[in-house]
Amino acid sequence: MKYRPTRRTRRFGIGAAAVIVLAGMNGPALYHFSSDKYHAYKINQPEYKAENGHWDVVNVPDQYRINTIHAALLHTGKVLLVAGSGNNAKNFAAKSFRSVLWDPEKNTFTNIPTPKDLFCSGHSQLPDGKLLVAGGTQRYEKLKGDVEKAGGLMFVHNESPDKPKTLPAGTRFTGKENGKTFESKDPLLVPRAKKTKNPKTGKVTVTASTARVYVEALRKGKKYQTGTEDNYRIPGLKGKDRQNFYGIAQKLSFDKKDFQGIKQAYEFAPEAERYIPVDPMNEARWYPTLTPLKDGKVLAVSGLDEIGQVVPGKNEIYDPKTKKWKYLPKQRFFPTYPALFLTDKGRIFYTGSNAGYGPADKGRTPGIWDPKSNRFDVVPGISAPDALETSMSVLLPPAQDQRFMVLGGGGVGEDPTSTAKTRIVDLHADKPRFKNGPDLYAKARYPSSVILPDDTVLTTNGSGDYRGRGASNVLKAELYTPRTNTSRGVADPLVGRNYHSGALLLPDGRVMTFGSDSLFADKANTTPGEFQQQIDLYTPPYLFRDSRPKLAGGAPKTVKLGAKTTYRTAHASAITKMRLIRPGSFTHVTNVEQRSIALDFTRTKDGVTVTLPKDASLVPPGWYMLNAVDDQGTPSKAVWVKVPAAAKK
Repeated sequence: MKYRPTRRTRRFGIGAAAVIVLAGMNGPALYHFSSDKYHAYKINQPEYKAENGHWDVVNVPDQYRINTIHAALLHTGKVLLVAGSGNNAKNFAAKSFRSVLWDPEKNTFTNIPTPKDLFCSGHSQLPDGKLLVAGGTQRYEKLKGDVEKAGGLMFVHNESPDKPKTLPAGTRFTGKENGKTFESKDPLLVPRAKKTKNPKTGKVTVTASTARVYVEALRKGKKYQTGTEDNYRIPGLKGKDRQNFYGIAQKLSFDKKDFQGIKQAYEFAPEAERYIPVDPMNEARWYPTLTPLKDGKVLAVSGLDEIGQVVPGKNEIYDPKTKKWKYLPKQRFFPTYPALFLTDKGRIFYTGSNAGYGPADKGRTPGIWDPKSNRFDVVPGISAPDALETSMSVLLPPAQDQRFMVLGGGGVGEDPTSTAKTRIVDLHADKPRFKNGPDLYAKARYPSSVILPDDTVLTTNGSGDYRGRGASNVLKAELYTPRTNTSRGVADPLVGRNYHSGALLLPDGRVMTFGSDSLFADKANTTPGEFQQQIDLYTPPYLFRDSRPKLAGGAPKTVKLGAKTTYRTAHASAITKMRLIRPGSFTHVTNVEQRSIALDFTRTKDGVTVTLPKDASLVPPGWYMLNAVDDQGTPSKAVWVKVPAAAKK
C-alpha cells in the first residue's frame, strides 16, 4: 500500500522545505536567521508540542513586575509572589517591600502591602489554607571593602535577678580600657539573672544573663576599631543598673558583615489577601526552612540570626492554634535552607540539600531525624557529597513509596564546582542507601523540580557555576519517570534561571517558572547581571492530547483522613490514577511542601469514589489539589480538597 502523508505532515514538510530553500538561496549570511526561524517554526508544531511541551511568557504589566524570590500556590488558585526588598539594598534602605498576588486563570495581579522585609524568609502551608511566612532581612551584608564603621558583636550582661531590661536601639557602650564608644543598631531585651538556691546549704547563687546585639562605632574611620576584648559600661543608666548591666566585646573591626535575620512571623490569608501578624519566633532567622508536621504544626530550622551567625541548632515549632512558637527540647545544627521533609512515623528526612550558609564540615550529612528524641540516623551512599549546596530535592511520586531524589548541586559558598548527578534513596529499604539515578541534562546548581500529576518530575534550568558566572546558565529541561528510572529532554526554557529562581505546579496542570539573579550578564564577568522578572509557563505534553478527563461537583470540600468521597466524571472507565497533590511553596532551590499521594479509588457508572489514606505523616493537614489521570496519562484540572488534622486519640 502506498504511503500517503496526512495533511498535518504535509504542512510540516512544506514549511520546513521552504525554510531550507530560503537558507540555500541567501547563503551563509542568513544561516542564523533561518535556523532561528526554523527553530521557532519547529517548536510551535502540534507534533513537537505533543512530544516536548511548550513554553509561553506571562504578560505582566510593569506596575506588577517584581524580583520574585518566593512563590507559593494558595487554595484560591492564586499565587503569592514575594520579593520583599528583592535583593536590592536601595529598596531595603527605602523600606520598599513588595508582594504581588497573581491569578493564573485570569492573568490578573494585585499589589499586596508587605509589612516587613520578607526577603529570604521561610514559608509553609497551614491546615486552614493560610500561608505561614516567618523570618526575613534585618540588615544587608557588607563586604569587607564596603564596611565604613567598625562594628561587631556585643554581649550584654545583667547581674540583677530582680528584673529584665530593654535597651533601645542607639544604646551606647563605652570601653573601660580603650575609651571608644559604640552604639546598638537594634533594641535588645536583656533577661533577668538566674537565681538558684542550694537545698543543702541554703546558699543563693546568682548567674548573670546574657543577650547579644550588633554595635557600630559612632564615626567612620579605622581609628575607631578595637583589637582586644574589653568591658563596656552603658552611659545613662542610673542606680544599681549602672553596676548590673554592662557589655563585653571582642575585636570590633571592619571585617565582612553578614546578612541579619528577623523574628517576625505572619500568616497570609488567601481570602482577605493580606498579611496577619502572629507571635514572633524565639530566634531571628534569615534563610530558614519551614517544614509542615503531621499535626499541622510547623518546624522552623536554621537561618542567620540577628547578628548574622547561623542559628546554632535552636529549632522551634509554630502552633497555628495558639499562634505561638516553642523551642524543641534539644538542639541540632543544620546549614541554611536545609531540605527537610516530613516522612512516615512523623520523622524528618534531611536529604543533604541546602542553600547558602554554614561550615563545610557540619550539618551536611543526609539522615533521618526524630525531632522528639533528637535521634539522627545517617543515610549513607550519596554521590558528590561535597556538591549538595544549591541542589534540588524531591519526594518522588507517589509519596507512599518514600523515595527521594537529589538533583545537581555545587560546592560550598562561591565554589565553581557543580554536578550533573542525581541520587535516589528508598527509605522503605531495610538499610536505606543512596544510589545514582540518570544524570541531569548538564552540571547544574539551582535546578528547579516540580512533581506533575502523571507521576513524572519536570526539572528545568540551573547554572554550571555560582549564580550563573561565566554565562553558565543552562537552557534545558527534562522529564523524569520514577517508575522506569529514566529521563528525557523536553522543550528548552526561554530564559536562564539560577539563584533566586523557582517553579510551581498550577491547578490546571501547567508549571510556572520565575526569578533568576545572575551576578554577571556576560562570559567575561564584567557586566553586572539584572534580576530576571519574566514569568514563564510550561505546558507539559499531556495537555496537547485530544481529550482530557474532568471532575465535577457532588463532593464536599473537606475530607477526613481515611474517609471516602465521590466525584462525577463523564469517562470514569478511562481513569487509571487519582492523585492528591499538596500545593508548592518554593524558594532558594527548596520546596519541601510538594508531594503527590496516590489515592485508592473505585469507578462508578458516572464517577469515581476515592479513599484518603489514614496516615497524617503521609497527608499532613491542609488544602490539596485532586487530579484524575486517564489511560493516556492526561490529568484533569485540579479540584481543591481540604484535609483536616487527625483527631487526637
